Amino acid sequence: MTPFFSLLMFLILTKNSLESRKKLALKTTLTISILVSILLFFGNHIFFMLGITLEAFRVGAGALLFITAISLINGPLPSEPLEDINSSIVVPLAIPITIGPGTIGAILVMGASLEETSEVLKGWLALYLAVFSIGLLLYFANEIEKVTKKSGLIVLSKITGLVLAALSAQMVLSGIKGFFEI
Repeated sequence: MTPFFSLLMFLILTKNSLESRKKLALKTTLTISILVSILLFFGNHIFFMLGITLEAFRVGAGALLFITAISLINGPLPSEPLEDINSSIVVPLAIPITIGPGTIGAILVMGASLEETSEVLKGWLALYLAVFSIGLLLYFANEIEKVTKKSGLIVLSKITGLVLAALSAQMVLSGIKGFFEI
C-alpha cells in the first residue's frame, strides 16, 4: 500500500466538501479493510485452486510491484477530478490506487506464507494498522494538504516508489531463492 500516493490521488480526484471527503475516506477505508482480509485469509486457497507455487507468485508479484514503483516515481498524475466519486470507492480509490497489483500480490504471498494462528493474527493486525494509517491520512486529507502542499505529497510519493522498488526486488529474490532452494 502506498499511503502518500493514495493521499495525493484522493486529493486530486476529489474536489468535494470537507464533510464529503471525510465520509468518502471512511467508506474507502472500510472497503480496503474488507479487501485485505479476503486477500490475506484466502491467499492459500487461491494458490491451490490455480496451481501456483508461492515462489512463482513472489516473482510475479515482485515484478508487478516494481512496475508500480516505477509509475510512482515517473508516472503522470491525473488532472481532472472524478465526476461522481461517491460511486467510485472501489474503483479507483480502493483498487488500483490504494491496493494495486503489487499490493495484492504481496498480501497473497504474506497470507500463503503464514502458517501458525499467531502469525496470521500478527499479519492481520499489521495489515489493519496499515489500513488504519491510510484511513487517517485520507480522513485528514484537507489538513495535510494545507501543511504539505501538493508538491510535498508528490515528493513523498516518489520516496514511497523507491521503497517499493526495494521491496519488489526482495520479493523477486526470495521467490528465486525459494525456487532453487538456496
